[in-house]
Amino acid sequence: MRRPALISLALLAATALSASLSAAAPPPDPRPRIDWRPCSAAHHPELAKAGAECGKLAVPLDHAAPRGRTVDIAVSRIRATAAPAERRGILLANPGGPGGPGLDYPLSLRPVLGDVADRYDLIGFDPRFLGDSTPLACTPPAAPPAPVSGTRRQVFDATAASARDMAHRCGQPPGNTALLPHATSRNVARDMDAVRAALGEPSLSYYGVSYGADLGAVYTQLFPRRADRIVLDSGTDPSLTQYELFQATGPAAEAALDEWAAWTAARHGTYRLGRTAPRVRATVERLVTRAERRPLTIGDHTADASRLRLITHQLLQYEESDPALARIVRNLKDAADGHAVEPDPVLAQWLQLLGSPEADELFSVPSFTMCADGGWPAGGWPAGTDAYWRATQQSRATQPVFGPQANAISACTFWPVAPGDTGTAIGNDVPVLVLHATRDNNTPYAGGVALHRALRGSRLLNVDLRSHGVYANAVSGNNPVPCADEAVNTYLAGAPLPETDRTCRP
Repeated sequence: MRRPALISLALLAATALSASLSAAAPPPDPRPRIDWRPCSAAHHPELAKAGAECGKLAVPLDHAAPRGRTVDIAVSRIRATAAPAERRGILLANPGGPGGPGLDYPLSLRPVLGDVADRYDLIGFDPRFLGDSTPLACTPPAAPPAPVSGTRRQVFDATAASARDMAHRCGQPPGNTALLPHATSRNVARDMDAVRAALGEPSLSYYGVSYGADLGAVYTQLFPRRADRIVLDSGTDPSLTQYELFQATGPAAEAALDEWAAWTAARHGTYRLGRTAPRVRATVERLVTRAERRPLTIGDHTADASRLRLITHQLLQYEESDPALARIVRNLKDAADGHAVEPDPVLAQWLQLLGSPEADELFSVPSFTMCADGGWPAGGWPAGTDAYWRATQQSRATQPVFGPQANAISACTFWPVAPGDTGTAIGNDVPVLVLHATRDNNTPYAGGVALHRALRGSRLLNVDLRSHGVYANAVSGNNPVPCADEAVNTYLAGAPLPETDRTCRP
Protein backbone atom coordinates (compact mmCIF):
# COMPACT_ATOMS: atom_id res chain seq x y z
CA MET A 1 0.00 0.00 0.00
CA ARG A 2 1.44 3.37 -0.99
CA ARG A 3 1.83 5.76 1.91
CA PRO A 4 0.93 9.47 1.69
CA ALA A 5 3.66 11.83 0.58
CA LEU A 6 5.67 13.44 3.35
CA ILE A 7 4.59 17.03 4.07
CA SER A 8 6.51 19.06 6.63
CA LEU A 9 4.93 21.45 9.10
CA ALA A 10 6.97 24.22 7.52
CA LEU A 11 5.39 23.48 4.16
CA LEU A 12 1.88 23.59 5.63
CA ALA A 13 2.61 26.98 7.12
CA ALA A 14 4.04 28.23 3.84
CA THR A 15 1.01 26.97 1.92
CA ALA A 16 -1.37 28.77 4.26
CA LEU A 17 0.63 31.96 3.95
CA SER A 18 0.73 31.80 0.15
CA ALA A 19 -3.06 31.99 -0.02
CA SER A 20 -2.94 35.51 1.39
CA LEU A 21 -0.26 36.69 -1.03
CA SER A 22 -0.74 38.03 -4.52
CA ALA A 23 -1.30 35.64 -7.39
CA ALA A 24 2.09 36.67 -8.77
CA ALA A 25 3.95 35.05 -5.85
CA PRO A 26 5.89 31.92 -6.89
CA PRO A 27 4.51 28.62 -5.56
CA PRO A 28 6.31 27.16 -2.54
CA ASP A 29 8.85 24.41 -3.03
CA PRO A 30 6.99 21.20 -2.06
CA ARG A 31 10.14 19.43 -0.89
CA PRO A 32 11.39 19.40 2.68
CA ARG A 33 14.66 21.27 2.94
CA ILE A 34 18.11 20.55 4.31
CA ASP A 35 19.94 23.64 5.52
CA TRP A 36 23.41 22.80 4.21
CA ARG A 37 26.50 24.21 5.90
CA PRO A 38 30.19 23.26 5.96
CA CYS A 39 30.71 20.29 8.27
CA SER A 40 32.17 21.19 11.66
CA ALA A 41 35.93 20.80 11.80
CA ALA A 42 35.63 20.23 15.55
CA HIS A 43 33.08 17.40 15.37
CA HIS A 44 33.73 15.91 11.93
CA PRO A 45 37.28 16.90 10.94
CA GLU A 46 37.59 14.41 8.08
CA LEU A 47 34.33 15.53 6.51
CA ALA A 48 35.37 19.15 6.90
CA LYS A 49 38.75 18.42 5.32
CA ALA A 50 36.98 16.77 2.37
CA GLY A 51 34.83 19.87 1.85
CA ALA A 52 31.64 18.06 2.77
CA GLU A 53 28.38 19.77 3.67
CA CYS A 54 26.33 18.84 6.72
CA GLY A 55 22.72 19.57 7.58
CA LYS A 56 19.59 18.26 9.23
CA LEU A 57 16.28 17.14 7.81
CA ALA A 58 13.09 17.14 9.85
CA VAL A 59 11.13 13.92 9.31
CA PRO A 60 7.95 12.65 10.97
CA LEU A 61 8.47 10.76 14.20
CA ASP A 62 5.65 8.55 12.94
CA HIS A 63 5.55 8.38 9.15
CA ALA A 64 1.92 7.26 9.39
CA ALA A 65 1.19 10.69 10.91
CA PRO A 66 3.20 13.02 8.62
CA ARG A 67 1.75 16.21 10.15
CA GLY A 68 2.67 15.25 13.69
CA ARG A 69 5.83 15.53 15.73
CA THR A 70 9.15 15.54 13.86
CA VAL A 71 12.68 14.42 14.63
CA ASP A 72 15.92 15.53 12.97
CA ILE A 73 18.12 13.34 10.78
CA ALA A 74 21.75 14.46 10.42
CA VAL A 75 22.92 14.26 6.81
CA SER A 76 26.26 14.83 5.07
CA ARG A 77 26.99 15.35 1.37
CA ILE A 78 30.14 15.17 -0.72
CA ARG A 79 29.16 16.43 -4.14
CA ALA A 80 29.92 14.55 -7.33
CA THR A 81 32.77 15.95 -9.37
CA ALA A 82 32.06 14.19 -12.66
CA ALA A 83 30.56 16.02 -15.62
CA PRO A 84 26.75 16.27 -15.44
CA ALA A 85 26.34 13.69 -18.21
CA GLU A 86 28.31 11.14 -16.14
CA ARG A 87 26.61 11.84 -12.81
CA ARG A 88 24.51 8.94 -11.53
CA GLY A 89 22.65 10.57 -8.64
CA ILE A 90 23.05 9.95 -4.92
CA LEU A 91 24.69 7.07 -3.06
CA LEU A 92 23.68 6.50 0.55
CA ALA A 93 25.52 4.10 2.84
CA ASN A 94 25.00 2.52 6.25
CA PRO A 95 27.73 0.78 8.31
CA GLY A 96 25.44 -1.56 10.24
CA GLY A 97 24.78 -2.13 13.92
CA PRO A 98 22.00 -1.42 14.41
CA GLY A 99 23.29 1.57 16.26
CA GLY A 100 26.12 2.70 14.02
CA PRO A 101 26.22 6.42 13.17
CA GLY A 102 26.87 6.88 9.47
CA LEU A 103 27.53 10.55 8.83
CA ASP A 104 31.21 9.91 8.02
CA TYR A 105 30.76 6.44 6.51
CA PRO A 106 30.63 7.26 2.77
CA LEU A 107 33.86 9.20 3.16
CA SER A 108 35.58 6.06 4.49
CA LEU A 109 34.39 4.14 1.40
CA ARG A 110 35.68 6.78 -0.99
CA PRO A 111 39.19 5.30 -1.49
CA VAL A 112 37.70 1.94 -2.52
CA LEU A 113 35.00 3.49 -4.68
CA GLY A 114 37.72 5.25 -6.65
CA ASP A 115 36.44 6.99 -9.78
CA VAL A 116 32.91 5.77 -9.05
CA ALA A 117 32.75 8.21 -6.12
CA ASP A 118 33.09 11.10 -8.57
CA ARG A 119 29.81 10.13 -10.22
CA TYR A 120 27.66 10.30 -7.11
CA ASP A 121 26.77 12.74 -4.42
CA LEU A 122 27.95 10.65 -1.46
CA ILE A 123 25.31 10.91 1.27
CA GLY A 124 25.99 9.93 4.85
CA PHE A 125 23.37 9.97 7.58
CA ASP A 126 23.00 9.21 11.26
CA PRO A 127 19.87 7.07 11.61
CA ARG A 128 17.18 8.46 13.87
CA PHE A 129 18.19 8.77 17.54
CA LEU A 130 21.91 8.24 16.81
CA GLY A 131 24.91 10.53 16.51
CA ASP A 132 23.98 14.06 15.49
CA SER A 133 20.34 13.16 14.84
CA THR A 134 17.66 13.74 17.48
CA PRO A 135 19.17 11.89 20.45
CA LEU A 136 17.79 9.05 22.51
CA ALA A 137 19.61 7.64 25.53
CA CYS A 138 18.97 5.43 28.53
CA THR A 139 19.56 6.49 32.12
CA PRO A 140 23.15 5.48 32.92
CA PRO A 141 23.67 2.53 35.25
CA ALA A 142 24.46 3.23 38.88
CA ALA A 143 27.94 1.72 38.42
CA PRO A 144 30.06 0.25 35.61
CA PRO A 145 29.24 -3.39 34.82
CA ALA A 146 30.75 -5.80 37.31
CA PRO A 147 32.03 -9.29 36.44
CA VAL A 148 29.49 -12.06 36.98
CA SER A 149 30.36 -15.49 38.36
CA GLY A 150 28.94 -18.42 40.31
CA THR A 151 26.90 -21.44 39.30
CA ARG A 152 25.48 -21.51 35.81
CA ARG A 153 22.04 -20.64 37.16
CA GLN A 154 23.45 -17.76 39.20
CA VAL A 155 25.20 -16.39 36.12
CA PHE A 156 22.00 -16.68 34.08
CA ASP A 157 19.91 -14.98 36.77
CA ALA A 158 22.41 -12.14 37.02
CA THR A 159 22.33 -11.72 33.24
CA ALA A 160 18.54 -11.63 33.26
CA ALA A 161 18.55 -9.06 36.06
CA SER A 162 20.99 -6.91 34.08
CA ALA A 163 18.77 -7.14 30.98
CA ARG A 164 15.72 -6.17 33.01
CA ASP A 165 17.60 -3.23 34.55
CA MET A 166 18.69 -1.95 31.14
CA ALA A 167 15.13 -2.11 29.84
CA HIS A 168 13.92 -0.21 32.88
CA ARG A 169 16.62 2.46 32.50
CA CYS A 170 15.85 2.92 28.81
CA GLY A 171 12.28 3.79 29.70
CA GLN A 172 13.17 6.19 32.50
CA PRO A 173 14.19 9.49 30.83
CA PRO A 174 11.19 11.76 30.25
CA GLY A 175 9.82 11.31 26.75
CA ASN A 176 11.69 8.09 25.97
CA THR A 177 8.62 5.87 25.90
CA ALA A 178 7.12 8.14 23.24
CA LEU A 179 10.22 7.75 21.05
CA LEU A 180 11.23 4.12 21.52
CA PRO A 181 8.41 2.53 19.46
CA HIS A 182 9.49 4.62 16.45
CA ALA A 183 13.11 3.41 16.29
CA THR A 184 12.16 0.79 13.70
CA SER A 185 13.99 -0.24 10.56
CA ARG A 186 10.92 0.67 8.53
CA ASN A 187 11.08 4.21 9.85
CA VAL A 188 14.80 4.46 9.11
CA ALA A 189 14.11 3.31 5.55
CA ARG A 190 11.37 5.94 5.27
CA ASP A 191 13.83 8.53 6.58
CA MET A 192 16.21 7.50 3.79
CA ASP A 193 13.48 8.13 1.27
CA ALA A 194 12.77 11.49 2.87
CA VAL A 195 16.43 12.38 2.32
CA ARG A 196 16.07 11.36 -1.32
CA ALA A 197 12.98 13.54 -1.70
CA ALA A 198 14.67 16.51 -0.01
CA LEU A 199 17.53 16.24 -2.49
CA GLY A 200 15.12 16.22 -5.41
CA GLU A 201 16.30 12.85 -6.70
CA PRO A 202 13.94 10.38 -8.40
CA SER A 203 15.84 7.40 -6.93
CA LEU A 204 18.77 6.52 -4.72
CA SER A 205 21.66 4.06 -4.83
CA TYR A 206 22.81 2.40 -1.65
CA TYR A 207 25.50 0.30 0.01
CA GLY A 208 24.82 -1.34 3.38
CA VAL A 209 26.74 -3.93 5.36
CA SER A 210 25.46 -6.22 8.14
CA TYR A 211 22.35 -4.54 9.61
CA GLY A 212 22.86 -1.95 6.87
CA ALA A 213 22.15 -4.73 4.35
CA ASP A 214 18.92 -5.62 6.16
CA LEU A 215 17.97 -1.95 6.15
CA GLY A 216 18.58 -1.79 2.41
CA ALA A 217 16.33 -4.80 1.88
CA VAL A 218 13.55 -3.03 3.77
CA TYR A 219 14.02 0.00 1.52
CA THR A 220 13.62 -2.11 -1.62
CA GLN A 221 10.41 -3.55 -0.20
CA LEU A 222 8.89 -0.19 0.72
CA PHE A 223 10.16 1.83 -2.26
CA PRO A 224 10.93 -0.59 -5.11
CA ARG A 225 10.55 2.04 -7.84
CA ARG A 226 12.96 4.43 -6.13
CA ALA A 227 15.78 1.89 -5.75
CA ASP A 228 18.56 2.39 -8.29
CA ARG A 229 21.86 0.55 -7.62
CA ILE A 230 21.49 -1.43 -4.39
CA VAL A 231 24.38 -3.40 -2.84
CA LEU A 232 23.69 -5.49 0.27
CA ASP A 233 26.72 -6.97 2.03
CA SER A 234 26.46 -9.67 4.73
CA GLY A 235 22.75 -9.47 5.48
CA THR A 236 20.50 -11.89 7.34
CA ASP A 237 17.60 -14.23 6.69
CA PRO A 238 14.55 -11.91 6.59
CA SER A 239 12.23 -14.70 7.71
CA LEU A 240 13.89 -15.12 11.13
CA THR A 241 13.08 -13.28 14.34
CA GLN A 242 15.70 -11.25 16.16
CA TYR A 243 16.19 -14.05 18.67
CA GLU A 244 16.52 -16.67 15.95
CA LEU A 245 19.17 -14.54 14.24
CA PHE A 246 21.19 -14.46 17.45
CA GLN A 247 20.78 -18.21 17.90
CA ALA A 248 22.11 -18.81 14.38
CA THR A 249 25.44 -17.24 15.33
CA GLY A 250 26.20 -19.97 17.89
CA PRO A 251 27.01 -22.88 15.55
CA ALA A 252 28.80 -20.53 13.13
CA ALA A 253 31.02 -19.17 15.91
CA GLU A 254 31.87 -22.68 17.10
CA ALA A 255 32.92 -23.59 13.55
CA ALA A 256 35.08 -20.48 13.41
CA LEU A 257 36.67 -21.47 16.71
CA ASP A 258 37.55 -24.89 15.25
CA GLU A 259 39.12 -23.19 12.22
CA TRP A 260 41.14 -20.86 14.42
CA ALA A 261 42.19 -23.76 16.67
CA ALA A 262 43.60 -25.62 13.66
CA TRP A 263 45.50 -22.50 12.58
CA THR A 264 46.90 -22.05 16.07
CA ALA A 265 47.84 -25.72 16.48
CA ALA A 266 49.92 -25.45 13.31
CA ARG A 267 51.87 -22.71 15.11
CA HIS A 268 52.35 -24.46 18.43
CA GLY A 269 55.97 -23.36 18.53
CA THR A 270 54.84 -19.75 18.69
CA TYR A 271 51.75 -19.88 20.92
CA ARG A 272 52.22 -23.16 22.88
CA LEU A 273 48.49 -23.81 23.09
CA GLY A 274 48.48 -27.38 21.77
CA ARG A 275 49.72 -29.33 18.79
CA THR A 276 46.22 -30.34 17.66
CA ALA A 277 43.05 -28.35 17.09
CA PRO A 278 41.10 -30.30 19.78
CA ARG A 279 43.78 -29.46 22.36
CA VAL A 280 43.69 -25.77 21.48
CA ARG A 281 39.89 -25.74 21.64
CA ALA A 282 39.96 -27.51 24.99
CA THR A 283 42.15 -24.73 26.34
CA VAL A 284 39.55 -22.13 25.38
CA GLU A 285 36.71 -24.18 26.83
CA ARG A 286 38.55 -24.58 30.15
CA LEU A 287 39.22 -20.84 30.34
CA VAL A 288 35.56 -19.99 29.75
CA THR A 289 34.36 -22.62 32.25
CA ARG A 290 36.74 -21.35 34.90
CA ALA A 291 35.76 -17.73 34.27
CA GLU A 292 32.12 -18.67 34.85
CA ARG A 293 32.95 -19.92 38.34
CA ARG A 294 35.52 -17.23 39.16
CA PRO A 295 36.58 -14.33 36.91
CA LEU A 296 40.17 -14.22 35.74
CA THR A 297 42.46 -11.40 36.83
CA ILE A 298 44.91 -10.12 34.23
CA GLY A 299 46.93 -7.15 35.44
CA ASP A 300 44.44 -4.48 36.51
CA HIS A 301 41.59 -6.05 34.55
CA THR A 302 39.01 -8.73 35.23
CA ALA A 303 37.43 -11.10 32.71
CA ASP A 304 34.29 -13.11 33.38
CA ALA A 305 32.93 -15.73 30.97
CA SER A 306 30.61 -13.29 29.23
CA ARG A 307 33.48 -10.95 28.41
CA LEU A 308 35.68 -13.80 27.22
CA ARG A 309 32.95 -15.05 24.90
CA LEU A 310 32.34 -11.59 23.50
CA ILE A 311 36.02 -10.82 22.89
CA THR A 312 36.67 -14.23 21.35
CA HIS A 313 33.67 -13.92 19.05
CA GLN A 314 34.68 -10.44 17.95
CA LEU A 315 38.18 -11.58 16.98
CA LEU A 316 36.93 -14.73 15.25
CA GLN A 317 34.99 -12.61 12.77
CA TYR A 318 38.13 -12.00 10.69
CA GLU A 319 40.94 -14.34 9.68
CA GLU A 320 43.34 -11.43 10.03
CA SER A 321 42.70 -11.43 13.80
CA ASP A 322 43.87 -15.03 14.31
CA PRO A 323 47.31 -14.01 15.67
CA ALA A 324 45.78 -11.50 18.09
CA LEU A 325 43.35 -14.11 19.43
CA ALA A 326 46.14 -16.66 19.84
CA ARG A 327 48.19 -14.13 21.84
CA ILE A 328 45.19 -13.34 24.02
CA VAL A 329 44.40 -16.99 24.77
CA ARG A 330 48.08 -17.58 25.65
CA ASN A 331 47.90 -14.51 27.89
CA LEU A 332 44.73 -15.74 29.61
CA LYS A 333 46.09 -19.25 30.10
CA ASP A 334 49.20 -17.87 31.80
CA ALA A 335 47.02 -15.78 34.10
CA ALA A 336 44.77 -18.77 34.86
CA ASP A 337 47.87 -20.83 35.70
CA GLY A 338 48.80 -18.32 38.38
CA HIS A 339 51.49 -16.37 36.56
CA ALA A 340 51.72 -12.62 36.99
CA VAL A 341 51.17 -11.30 33.48
CA GLU A 342 50.31 -8.03 31.87
CA PRO A 343 47.38 -8.21 29.47
CA ASP A 344 48.00 -8.20 25.74
CA PRO A 345 47.27 -4.66 24.46
CA VAL A 346 44.26 -5.84 22.42
CA LEU A 347 42.87 -7.73 25.40
CA ALA A 348 43.48 -4.78 27.72
CA GLN A 349 41.64 -2.46 25.35
CA TRP A 350 38.63 -4.74 25.21
CA LEU A 351 38.51 -5.38 28.96
CA GLN A 352 38.84 -1.70 29.73
CA LEU A 353 35.93 -0.91 27.43
CA LEU A 354 33.69 -3.71 28.72
CA GLY A 355 34.33 -2.66 32.32
CA SER A 356 33.70 1.03 31.69
CA PRO A 357 30.51 3.13 31.89
CA GLU A 358 30.61 3.37 28.06
CA ALA A 359 29.92 -0.38 27.84
CA ASP A 360 26.26 0.23 28.62
CA GLU A 361 25.89 2.26 25.44
CA LEU A 362 27.40 -0.57 23.37
CA PHE A 363 24.42 -2.74 24.23
CA SER A 364 21.60 -0.28 24.87
CA VAL A 365 21.85 1.67 21.60
CA PRO A 366 21.42 -1.38 19.31
CA SER A 367 18.46 -2.37 21.47
CA PHE A 368 16.51 0.69 20.32
CA THR A 369 16.03 -0.79 16.87
CA MET A 370 16.16 -4.49 17.75
CA CYS A 371 13.42 -4.07 20.33
CA ALA A 372 11.30 -1.75 18.18
CA ASP A 373 11.44 -4.23 15.29
CA GLY A 374 9.97 -6.99 17.45
CA GLY A 375 10.92 -10.64 17.74
CA TRP A 376 11.40 -10.43 21.50
CA PRO A 377 7.83 -10.51 22.91
CA ALA A 378 7.46 -8.56 26.15
CA GLY A 379 7.34 -10.60 29.32
CA GLY A 380 9.61 -13.40 28.15
CA TRP A 381 9.96 -15.71 25.18
CA PRO A 382 8.13 -17.92 24.72
CA ALA A 383 7.05 -18.54 28.30
CA GLY A 384 9.10 -16.40 30.65
CA THR A 385 12.80 -16.36 31.43
CA ASP A 386 12.95 -20.11 32.05
CA ALA A 387 12.63 -20.67 28.31
CA TYR A 388 15.87 -18.74 27.84
CA TRP A 389 17.50 -20.70 30.64
CA ARG A 390 16.62 -24.00 28.96
CA ALA A 391 17.87 -22.73 25.59
CA THR A 392 21.24 -21.67 27.01
CA GLN A 393 21.76 -24.98 28.80
CA GLN A 394 20.65 -27.17 25.90
CA SER A 395 22.98 -25.32 23.55
CA ARG A 396 26.05 -26.21 25.61
CA ALA A 397 26.07 -29.78 24.28
CA THR A 398 27.05 -28.65 20.79
CA GLN A 399 28.09 -25.05 21.49
CA PRO A 400 30.17 -25.23 24.68
CA VAL A 401 31.78 -21.84 24.21
CA PHE A 402 29.18 -19.67 22.47
CA GLY A 403 25.84 -21.33 23.22
CA PRO A 404 25.10 -19.27 26.35
CA GLN A 405 25.88 -16.08 24.43
CA ALA A 406 23.89 -16.90 21.29
CA ASN A 407 20.84 -17.96 23.31
CA ALA A 408 21.08 -15.28 26.00
CA ILE A 409 18.18 -13.26 27.29
CA SER A 410 17.87 -9.70 25.98
CA ALA A 411 16.73 -6.36 27.35
CA CYS A 412 14.06 -6.55 24.63
CA THR A 413 12.38 -9.28 26.65
CA PHE A 414 11.56 -6.66 29.30
CA TRP A 415 11.30 -3.60 27.04
CA PRO A 416 9.14 -0.81 28.54
CA VAL A 417 7.07 -0.35 25.36
CA ALA A 418 5.56 -2.70 22.83
CA PRO A 419 7.43 -3.14 19.53
CA GLY A 420 6.62 -0.37 17.07
CA ASP A 421 6.58 -2.79 14.18
CA THR A 422 6.10 -6.45 13.38
CA GLY A 423 8.90 -6.46 10.84
CA THR A 424 8.86 -6.24 7.06
CA ALA A 425 8.21 -9.29 4.90
CA ILE A 426 10.88 -9.20 2.19
CA GLY A 427 9.97 -10.52 -1.25
CA ASN A 428 10.46 -8.46 -4.42
CA ASP A 429 12.22 -8.48 -7.79
CA VAL A 430 14.24 -5.27 -7.42
CA PRO A 431 17.71 -5.71 -8.99
CA VAL A 432 20.18 -6.04 -6.09
CA LEU A 433 23.79 -7.18 -5.75
CA VAL A 434 24.12 -9.38 -2.65
CA LEU A 435 27.56 -10.12 -1.17
CA HIS A 436 28.44 -12.65 1.51
CA ALA A 437 31.45 -14.50 2.89
CA THR A 438 30.81 -18.21 3.18
CA ARG A 439 32.40 -18.45 6.64
CA ASP A 440 30.87 -15.34 8.16
CA ASN A 441 30.07 -16.20 11.78
CA ASN A 442 28.34 -12.93 12.67
CA THR A 443 25.68 -13.09 9.96
CA PRO A 444 26.02 -16.70 8.78
CA TYR A 445 26.13 -17.44 5.06
CA ALA A 446 22.80 -19.29 5.08
CA GLY A 447 21.16 -15.98 5.95
CA GLY A 448 22.73 -14.29 2.93
CA VAL A 449 21.46 -17.06 0.68
CA ALA A 450 17.96 -16.68 2.17
CA LEU A 451 18.08 -12.92 1.58
CA HIS A 452 19.18 -13.54 -2.02
CA ARG A 453 16.23 -15.89 -2.57
CA ALA A 454 13.77 -13.39 -1.09
CA LEU A 455 15.14 -10.69 -3.39
CA ARG A 456 14.21 -12.47 -6.60
CA GLY A 457 15.91 -9.93 -8.85
CA SER A 458 19.24 -10.19 -7.03
CA ARG A 459 22.55 -11.80 -7.86
CA LEU A 460 24.73 -13.36 -5.17
CA LEU A 461 28.48 -12.89 -5.08
CA ASN A 462 30.13 -15.09 -2.46
CA VAL A 463 33.71 -15.48 -1.35
CA ASP A 464 35.24 -18.34 0.64
CA LEU A 465 36.44 -16.25 3.53
CA ARG A 466 36.00 -15.87 7.28
CA SER A 467 34.96 -12.26 7.31
CA HIS A 468 31.99 -10.15 8.30
CA GLY A 469 31.76 -7.97 5.23
CA VAL A 470 33.18 -8.46 1.74
CA TYR A 471 33.33 -5.07 0.02
CA ALA A 472 35.89 -2.45 1.08
CA ASN A 473 37.56 -4.74 3.63
CA ALA A 474 40.71 -2.66 3.38
CA VAL A 475 38.84 0.21 5.05
CA SER A 476 38.90 -1.68 8.36
CA GLY A 477 42.51 -2.81 7.90
CA ASN A 478 41.70 -6.31 6.62
CA ASN A 479 42.81 -7.90 3.38
CA PRO A 480 40.81 -6.61 0.41
CA VAL A 481 38.84 -8.86 -1.93
CA PRO A 482 39.71 -7.27 -5.30
CA CYS A 483 37.14 -9.34 -7.20
CA ALA A 484 34.34 -8.11 -4.95
CA ASP A 485 35.54 -4.51 -4.92
CA GLU A 486 35.65 -4.51 -8.72
CA ALA A 487 32.22 -6.12 -9.05
CA VAL A 488 30.59 -3.56 -6.75
CA ASN A 489 32.29 -0.60 -8.40
CA THR A 490 31.40 -1.83 -11.88
CA TYR A 491 27.76 -2.21 -10.88
CA LEU A 492 27.60 1.17 -9.16
CA ALA A 493 29.17 2.76 -12.23
CA GLY A 494 26.19 1.68 -14.32
CA ALA A 495 26.85 -1.83 -15.59
CA PRO A 496 24.06 -4.43 -15.36
CA LEU A 497 24.02 -7.09 -12.68
CA PRO A 498 26.04 -10.22 -13.46
CA GLU A 499 24.00 -12.67 -15.51
CA THR A 500 24.44 -15.40 -12.89
CA ASP A 501 25.56 -15.75 -9.29
CA ARG A 502 29.32 -15.58 -8.88
CA THR A 503 32.09 -16.85 -6.63
CA CYS A 504 35.08 -14.61 -5.90
CA ARG A 505 38.45 -15.85 -4.75
CA PRO A 506 39.94 -13.94 -1.81
